[in-house]
Amino acid sequence: MERYFVGLDVSKNETAICVRREDGFVVRSTKVSTEPEEICAALKGLENGLVRVVLETGRMSNWLHGELEERGLPAICVDARQAHAVLGQMHNKTDANDAAMLAELARTGFYRKVAVKSRRSQERRALLTARTAAIDARRNAENTIRGLFASFGIRLPLQPRIYEARVRTALEGQEVLARIVLPLLAVRTEALRQAATLTKELVRQTKGCDACVRLMTIPGVGTVTAATFVATIDAPERFAKSRSVGAYAGLTSRRHQSGAIDYGGRISKRGDQMLRTMLYEAANSLLCRVRPGRGQELKDWAMALKRRTSHKKGRHSALGYLSPINYERAAKERLQSVSP
Repeated sequence: MERYFVGLDVSKNETAICVRREDGFVVRSTKVSTEPEEICAALKGLENGLVRVVLETGRMSNWLHGELEERGLPAICVDARQAHAVLGQMHNKTDANDAAMLAELARTGFYRKVAVKSRRSQERRALLTARTAAIDARRNAENTIRGLFASFGIRLPLQPRIYEARVRTALEGQEVLARIVLPLLAVRTEALRQAATLTKELVRQTKGCDACVRLMTIPGVGTVTAATFVATIDAPERFAKSRSVGAYAGLTSRRHQSGAIDYGGRISKRGDQMLRTMLYEAANSLLCRVRPGRGQELKDWAMALKRRTSHKKGRHSALGYLSPINYERAAKERLQSVSP
């Protein structure tokens, strides 16, 4: 029976499809709309011989990968950075050529498979992203208001304590400026309200997640950090070692070795930015806000490193404790904390 390898170059509206035989010969090349039914129809008659259907990571890859798997296709999502290094060798950049090269990667096996997150994990990350967007909108509105005031030599008064009242006080007698700033103030108020709504929903979901509850027993780890960690890791069994999580988040140091030269650098930052940011904030909270008690040994060690080097490096070192998947340790700590 013939074996076939498929490459999908996915865009928002259309998807280029290339099918290769085991000997590399292209047996089918076409372009269809980016709909699972259309793609399956384009592969009709080859279902029994399909070995791999490869597509790159992207905005639509999670959805399309799941839809193709539900229809029985052996879909595989590959690292777009690695695929780009191969696709960049072609002289002519076209969707058809990209699909042909992806089919070649599928045939040769020269790719790095990427785990696609579950629907629940994607929904939780969507909630975190929406919350961050609302917080950023509030911050941007406040910074814009402050900048406009500064350009006119206006300073926000210290009283009253409520921000909106302070802005309205500063606008007294400034009719033209008020017509500019008050809409921004309304944007800031609405963004704050929606951020509170999204935070409430995040707390509700976190309370119902056993893994999040366990992680929050770790000193410095709160609701947002725990939810981000669980949503990003999704399936802990896909990591052979807990230390691999640090590399997945981009927290491992870079290394440059050539001949007699061999030195390590700063963290690579080649990983999930959301998780890395939350872990960094958790480490900072451990060093600056956590009271003496649980986690004191780690805090003392990180503080000693901070005195020798810098506060930033002390936080990075504390991440070594926060980043591994260690639900069991967190559960034991929780039981010890409540035991008489």
